[in-house]
Amino acid sequence: MESMEVNGTEMTSAEWELMRIVWTKGQASSTDIIHLIQLKKDWSESTVKTLLHRLVSKNYLSTTKEGRRFIYTPLIDEGPAVQQITSDLFNQICDMEKGPLLLKLIKETTLSQADITSMQAALTVKAPNAPTEIHCHCLPDDTCNKCC
Repeated sequence: MESMEVNGTEMTSAEWELMRIVWTKGQASSTDIIHLIQLKKDWSESTVKTLLHRLVSKNYLSTTKEGRRFIYTPLIDEGPAVQQITSDLFNQICDMEKGPLLLKLIKETTLSQADITSMQAALTVKAPNAPTEIHCHCLPDDTCNKCC
């Protein structure tokens, strides 16, 4: 797969839904994508085709015609796209809110034993150099009343 810079924030939640199908399948026909998304969402065929066309226009998917079928293949990798949109989101959140948010996500997310072990190891490495408290940097003059 071609490694391409992607701005995940430019994808709508509907486009993310379709990308997840194509990423999971590796490539898929429009018929397969329509069928799979309609198992989850009440979207019309024309809505799905419009979204696929947008993803092709944004260079997130390529399309090839095989007979009467259109086959869609991702031009961007899922991992970097997810990491980029997550980083963008976290950069918009107050520093004081990040720890509680991560804790909430950990509590609510199904994690494998390997995921938990990796997180524990990362936290063990991070703990000795962690500050005793996090200060807000939302305002340029540090006049935040959340922490002071």
